[in-house]
Amino acid sequence: MNINSKEQVKILMVKENLTSKKLAQMLSESTNKKYTQQSILHKVFLSSFRYDEIVAMCDLLNYKITIEKK
Repeated sequence: MNINSKEQVKILMVKENLTSKKLAQMLSESTNKKYTQQSILHKVFLSSFRYDEIVAMCDLLNYKITIEKK
């Protein structure tokens, strides 16, 4: 099953019981960049997270990203 970044972020948020507001706070604190609830919702809606944002999010939530050859 192939899922896009929008779905992956939604799944992580549900698994970790995170709101977009809490995720924005956590990312802001860990990256020293400004994230808001609205910016997180916008990125989820457009599926427009940058790779470094996904990596930061996974680090915060104690997940790892793996790339495997088919």
